[in-house]
Amino acid sequence: MMNLLCKRATLFVLIICGHIPTLMAQEGNIPDNVRVRLKPGSLRSVLEQVQQQTSYSFAYNNEEIDRVSDAGIKQGEYSLADLLKTLKQKYQLNFKNRNGVIYVKRKKSGTLRSIKGRVLDESGGPLPQANVLEKGTSNGVVTDMNGNFNIRISAEDAVLAVSYLGYLSREIRPGNKTAINVDLEPDAALLDEVVVTDRRNIAEIKKPQMSVNRLSAEQIRKIPAVLGETDPLKSLLQLPGVTNAGEASSGFNVRGGAADQNLILLDGSPIFSDSHLFGFFSVFNADAISDMELYKGGIPSTFGGRVSSVLDVHQKTGDYQGFHMNGGIGLISSRLLAEGPFAKGKGSFLVAGRSSYAHLFLKLADNDNSAYFYDLNTKLNYRLNENNTLYFSGYFGRDIFNFNKSFSSSYGNTMANLRWKHDFSDKLSSDLSLIYSDYRFGLELDAQDFQWDNTIETYSAKYDLRHHLSDNFSLHYGAHATYYDFNPGTLKPKGEDSGINFEQLDKKYALEPAFYIDAEHKISEKLSVRYGLRYSMFYRYGEQDVNVYEDDRAVVFNPDFHIYEEGTPVGSTHYGSGETIASFDNLEPRIGISYALNDNASIKASYNRMSQYLHLLSNTQSPTPINIWTPSGPFIEPQLLDQVALGFFKNFRDEAYSLETEVFYKKVKNRIDYIDGADLIANNDIEQVILNGKARSYGLEVLLRKNTGRLTGWLSYTLSRAEQKTVGRTPEEPGINNGDWYLSPYDKLHNLSLTGGYELNEKWSLGGSFTFQTGQTYTYPKGQYEIGGIMVPNYTSRNEDRLPSYHHLDVSATYTPKPKKKKGWQGEWVFSIYNLYSRKNSASVSFRPNEDTGINEAVRLSIFGIIPSVTYNFKF
Repeated sequence: MMNLLCKRATLFVLIICGHIPTLMAQEGNIPDNVRVRLKPGSLRSVLEQVQQQTSYSFAYNNEEIDRVSDAGIKQGEYSLADLLKTLKQKYQLNFKNRNGVIYVKRKKSGTLRSIKGRVLDESGGPLPQANVLEKGTSNGVVTDMNGNFNIRISAEDAVLAVSYLGYLSREIRPGNKTAINVDLEPDAALLDEVVVTDRRNIAEIKKPQMSVNRLSAEQIRKIPAVLGETDPLKSLLQLPGVTNAGEASSGFNVRGGAADQNLILLDGSPIFSDSHLFGFFSVFNADAISDMELYKGGIPSTFGGRVSSVLDVHQKTGDYQGFHMNGGIGLISSRLLAEGPFAKGKGSFLVAGRSSYAHLFLKLADNDNSAYFYDLNTKLNYRLNENNTLYFSGYFGRDIFNFNKSFSSSYGNTMANLRWKHDFSDKLSSDLSLIYSDYRFGLELDAQDFQWDNTIETYSAKYDLRHHLSDNFSLHYGAHATYYDFNPGTLKPKGEDSGINFEQLDKKYALEPAFYIDAEHKISEKLSVRYGLRYSMFYRYGEQDVNVYEDDRAVVFNPDFHIYEEGTPVGSTHYGSGETIASFDNLEPRIGISYALNDNASIKASYNRMSQYLHLLSNTQSPTPINIWTPSGPFIEPQLLDQVALGFFKNFRDEAYSLETEVFYKKVKNRIDYIDGADLIANNDIEQVILNGKARSYGLEVLLRKNTGRLTGWLSYTLSRAEQKTVGRTPEEPGINNGDWYLSPYDKLHNLSLTGGYELNEKWSLGGSFTFQTGQTYTYPKGQYEIGGIMVPNYTSRNEDRLPSYHHLDVSATYTPKPKKKKGWQGEWVFSIYNLYSRKNSASVSFRPNEDTGINEAVRLSIFGIIPSVTYNFKF
């Protein structure tokens, strides 16, 4: 038995010893005696040739290998060990042999450098939102508004693919460079089929940002608009979750929020009134706009001060290479833009102006009434050196109204922003901005011989830093402070014989500082998180006399008549200049999470808290120029928002289509509500007609896009509910609407939009949009009673009725006579029809006695029927 065991042990040892060289070859390095004959080709083809000629096989990531289209191997015989050593050094690859399977891995990029640069058009102007991708990887970035990008490459031989809608794509090998400029040429190729791919339209799968919609200037121009004027703000109404207050109305409502809850920024400067001619036109000149972003939820902590949305509008950068002009001539307005370089190409300028002239035709008909607007946009850029650039943005706009020489008014915005951008390194950059903005409204009544003015002025400073710590982690942090000067009204007599005495309503002063930090963290290939915190403060300052009321109640309840009435002051407290009247502070956390199910689908969730310290005094559904802003303070608490959202995002059919769906819920504390019969204009004691309530809204949004082909466009639908509630302060008080939830003025149960564009041929392109919205909530009188011979209407619950549904269809056709012409004078004709089937949408409903029967009847006011228009656009 022992002999048998010894024999078996000896045999086992001999077998093992005989296989030692083989095992070493399998687990260690490749032996030098393994040789292969190769033909030139890609890295993948070289590895496949090795597999065919040896017993070894390779395991690798397809993306990492396929990015090397030419392995640089000449035809001939090679030692396999030397071949892998060469490939290892040349392409930063690691080879590990395990039992005859050679695992191929790229070296980690932790020690590799960043590449920063700019993407420019043929004239040297920046291309925002251009895509910069490292070929063969999922590594990619998008340029900012100035065409800048910063990308961490994963290999020394990285190839960057740069693309932008309407331009020829380019591939760049940075080599050992750390900074590059990429110039893209317009795509003038003539194809049998026009294929348009805009990567800005596809759903963002892996980024945690959600509830944001982006529109480029090109998309905005394709949407038909009233009176032939392309309107960036009107284009927002084609997006899910966004509605308006009706035709010829200013403002927009986002997810059931009021218009004053939207923060509107033009190159970082706040804009307080967004319309011309009471909503017929917006303040944004489409020629001067590069693009805009609407944040409806998951708002980054860099933004604050409003509780509904942020609209971030960016002006174009002027041409760095040559002087150009473009403009358009329409039926009631025209526009002109000029741009070009200065200082030998170190700087560029852009100046754009618009004006309406319909009032001139009224004068030809001996009509003394007039209404017109004008505005001016400007932007200057100057490159001090590679790391420092100065920017100046400006806007000035005015609306002028005259009615039969007895009534006149003017209103408008002014803004200026001086910004200095500095790059400390390829990982850290900063922006320092000094901002001025104001809104002014003036009114003159010749019959009463008085002039009335109100203004809001802001002075801001913002210091913003972006810190790219690694490929998977970056920070955005800074500080922002705004000083407010409110003038709610100045009443002046116009002449010596005027019966009006000078009166100045109490001016109000406030300071709003904030600190914020935002982090974007890529935890894994599937999971990304964006989280941040904003700490905002608000200080209300004197000089001002503040009323004191019994029981600290500026509004009192009259139990006999069951109504709320203005409280009577029992005294006042004087606050000197600069003395703090009231102060508030709030922590505003934000978080967004994205989990990628695969490369084309993801689930996202977000939460954000925001505070708003300013309030717009208005008891109408649509903002009007006479509306007055007031700060938080005694009796007026800041609004506080909490919002959550959950969404599913998917691209399919090679990104030809994209789907974005979201559900949201948000609630707002301290939403201003008004007692019945509240008088808001020229009211120095506004706290006597205000109650603090709350609001909530929730709903479902769907956005389906078609991104490629001759036919492109999107379908958006929103199903939502928006409500308000103001309870009584004591058990005896009913509050508003008996303390029950009631529909807010911004509730639209259904909101459907269909927008499309079709490239018919080289010369003709077609566009169309259809909009349907549930009618606005309204409070109709349910009866009437007589007191002293006067008929008094009787109202029941607030907003329990609705106007008829709102819908219209708009179409346009653009004709370009010489589409191949790229230099000199270039023109195009835009023919459009607003409200093609002449829908008489209700702007309001009023009640009056019938002239014949004396019975009360409802009268519907409609603004528009069908409106055809033609505009000629040109550039040279």
